[in-house]
This record gives sequence, structure tokens and C-alpha cells, in this order.
Amino acid sequence: MPEETFVIVGASLTGAKAAEALREEGFRGRVVLIGAEVERPYERPPLSKGFLLGREPRDKTHVHEPDWYDKHDVELRPSTVVTAIERRDRQVRLENGDRIGYDKLLLATGASPRRLEVPGSKLEGVHYLRTLSDAARLREALAPGGRRVVVAGAGWIGLETAAAAREYRNDVTIIEPNPTPLYCVLGGEVGQIFAELHRRHGVDLRLDQGVAGFWGAGQVSAVVTSGGAEIPADVVIAGIGVRPNTELAERAGLEVSDGVLTDAALRTSDPDIYAAGDVASSYHPLLGRRLRVEHWANALNGGPAAARSMLGRDVVYDPIPYFFTDQYELGMEMSGLATPGDYDRVVFRGDVPSLEFMAFWLSEGRVVAGMNVNVWDVVEDVQALIRAGVRVDPERLADPKTPLPELLATGS
Repeated sequence: MPEETFVIVGASLTGAKAAEALREEGFRGRVVLIGAEVERPYERPPLSKGFLLGREPRDKTHVHEPDWYDKHDVELRPSTVVTAIERRDRQVRLENGDRIGYDKLLLATGASPRRLEVPGSKLEGVHYLRTLSDAARLREALAPGGRRVVVAGAGWIGLETAAAAREYRNDVTIIEPNPTPLYCVLGGEVGQIFAELHRRHGVDLRLDQGVAGFWGAGQVSAVVTSGGAEIPADVVIAGIGVRPNTELAERAGLEVSDGVLTDAALRTSDPDIYAAGDVASSYHPLLGRRLRVEHWANALNGGPAAARSMLGRDVVYDPIPYFFTDQYELGMEMSGLATPGDYDRVVFRGDVPSLEFMAFWLSEGRVVAGMNVNVWDVVEDVQALIRAGVRVDPERLADPKTPLPELLATGS
């Protein structure tokens, strides 16, 4: 019987963990891991945290040691672009014209930053953060300190890079069209806490306005807001979200809608093709809808789940979405989804002013999301509450003396 070939397009954390899982699960066939970047697979959280701040060396961002791929007989092909999936022949076509046949194919193509389409957006000094090379260039721009930095967007990337810029002793202004930072993912109640955090650290927050354009002669020198203000700038960081890299799937005729559509086993509309990580919009049985999650934990766990599914294992991929951030003295873990409209109440537990608290988002008395700020070893309990879907007593939930597992046991 001919040797099976599993091809992974996207040498990302998702792709690398999928290749690792294939070998751990005993797959002895050919594994080809294809990536467009020159770097071997790396993790992205350090790009806006430890690596950007100079606290974590470049090599520590990589998923595996350089010799891991040879030792585990994984064909790593960096600097290689896949231009087409030829489904009928079960082949991928490379930019150089070569073709690689597959028995199973995993798409782990990730996402790309959304671009600011405004006058002056091509000027030097306008940065986006997605790759290790992006982070290295941004660190070089921020590290001297004393620069005037404008951050477009108060999402996670915007706030983390703003915090890094302040730690390098730069002047920082954030421009955000919503009424608070993180409004679209946390709502105003908790978003306001992040606004106060950054203001305490000297950040100038310009809320309820967007970026209308940039001024500069080759190099950016000012940002113009939608309100008409001109803000001097030596460095601009655009953090206005990402879009899934679905072009390859679209050209192949796979079902796509804000991501490559998959079932709960991460199978696409083609039974021999799977998708995982930022690019996948997968059916989530617990939530009863499709979900595309752009966070690190989804990449870490989605790759191995897809690998097991490719091997014919019984897979139901339904993790509670998880995210973490570090900004100044604030360390935070977030479980679940707290999009405005998905909850009707926020309950706080602990001391919010001292940044040692928990927040819970409730819908009809049930916890749909929870955040722990400088409170540790509680994620499992928070996720258990979300997964159980029981109604809880808000007063007991707010009381730090009430153990979270007790709420789970009593459902009140």
C-alpha cells in the first residue's frame, strides 16, 4: 500500500502542533509542512509582549528547536507559497510550479491585519503587527524612547503595543472609534477599566473617533482624526483587526464565510480537507453556532484536534474560547465570549480599583464569560461554570468568600 501523505499549508503554531500530534498519534506516513515565511513556526503572543519589550529572545518564540523537524521526519518547507489546491487530483500547486499530492490536507493559513485605507497610509513609519519580522521592526522603532507614537485601534494588539511603547518611555496616543477600549469584545463596563489603566500610565485616549489620514513627506509626521484633530506622530501602529486568509480555499471552491467553514471535527466541505486556527469558522456544539477564534489557545489546541480528525479519530472540537494579556501591572485571563448583545449583566468580584478582581458576563442568569485580573488558578472553575450553563445567584457570584465550584454544585 502506498505511503500516505498529509500536507499542512501554514507553518504556524496551528500547523506545527498538528504535525507534532500526527507523529505522537503514530502516523508514519509523509508529513509536509509548508509556510510562506522564512522563519520556522513560532508563537505570536510574544510579538506584542515579551519579544516586543526585549525580554524574550527571538529563538524563544519558536514552537520547536531547529532540529525537531528532521528528527521527526517532518518536511518543513519555509519561504514556500501554495498558489492552488487541485481537489480533483488531490494536489497542492506551489508558486514555483511544483505539485505535492495529498491524502489529507490541513489549511492553517491564519489571518492578515486589516489595512487602513486612508490618505497617507503608505508612508514610512506606519506599522502593522502580525509576523516576527513586523515585531522586530516595531521594536527597533519604539526602543529608543522619546518618540511620538499613535496607535489606531484599542483592541488587544493596540493596547498591548501601547503599553510596550509607554514602557519604552514614548508619548502614546490611542485613537478608537468606540466609546471604550475593547468595546466590541468586552463591552463598556470592563472596557472602561482598561481605559483608566492606560490613562494612569500617561496614554492619551481619543475615543469615539477614527483615523482619517496621515501627513508626512515620505515619513509619517502626523495623524488626522475623523474629528479633524492633527496628532504629531513619529510612529503609527495600526491595530484594527484581522481578516482570515481564505483566498486559497475560495479558489478551490470550499465553503467560506468569514473563514473556512468546518464541522465540529474541523472538516471542510471537502472530506479530505480540514481547517484549523484563525482561518477556520467551525461549528461549536456547546454554543450551537459557528465560531472563528483568533486567539493563541485556539491555535495551540486546534492543530492537534485537526490532526486527530485527519487520522479518523472521533473528534468534537468545542473548547471554551480563552485569551490572556499582560499590560503594565495587569495580568489577565479571559474565558468565553462577552460581545455586546450576548450578555445582559456584568458582575464584579474582588477589588476593581486595585486591579485584583474577577468579572463575569451573564445572560439570563447564566455565566457566558469570565475574566480574572491578577487572580490566578481559577480558569478551570470559570470554564466549568460557562460549560454547565446553570443559573447563578449574582450576589453569591460577587462574593469572594463563595467558592466558584460551590456555585457550580448548587446552580445558585
